[in-house]
Amino acid sequence: MYKKGEVHYEPLALPDRVQMDPGDSLAAAQAHLAYLRKRHSVRQYAPHPVPEAVITTCIQAAGTAPSGANHQPWHFAAISNPAMKARIRAAAEDEERAFYTGGAGDEWLAALEPIGTGIDKPHLTDAPWLIVVFAQRYGVTEDGARYKNYYVPESVGIATGFLIAAIHQAGLVCLEHTPNPMKFLPALCGRGAEEKAVMILPVGYPATQATVPAAAKRKKPLDQIMTVFR
Repeated sequence: MYKKGEVHYEPLALPDRVQMDPGDSLAAAQAHLAYLRKRHSVRQYAPHPVPEAVITTCIQAAGTAPSGANHQPWHFAAISNPAMKARIRAAAEDEERAFYTGGAGDEWLAALEPIGTGIDKPHLTDAPWLIVVFAQRYGVTEDGARYKNYYVPESVGIATGFLIAAIHQAGLVCLEHTPNPMKFLPALCGRGAEEKAVMILPVGYPATQATVPAAAKRKKPLDQIMTVFR
């Protein structure tokens, strides 16, 4: 975390060691892979409430992510307020309406066809929680001075990945919604001009009738996503 005037390096002995022998390491990695394969982006949510403590803990997990110069250039707004969710949904549907009625090219729309997306975004009000992820483009000290943040998109992307994994670990589902442009979100969530909303995650339990697009189950094989140099 950035602290004004703190410019020295102080080494700290590694506080936690989680290493295991190679056999146990492989088993743990395989178990983690098997569980991640059960993660799905879901658009239909059950009305069951989710305790605030669960959301808080998931966000705390996101906050442990590494970041450029350890500036942690992110903020997470957790919203259960129905009026705020309704406003976000209305704005999102306005943007989607413009997108689907001419804003997007034919190629983009064709790419989205197997996913089954459209203008209506009921998940933004049906889900018990929305988590708005903000990227802090620059920091502001307590006395109002600006300071530079580094590798902001990369840092926020890693933290968001941590958050999605934590939500899955908690037995919940979410959907990755990119709020473009929805510039009212910082003001709605009490954030400063230095922050930009980059993602909205509806979070909750899947509805009984929840579905996922068959296309979403098609993942690239390992030989297309990895190259090994021995």
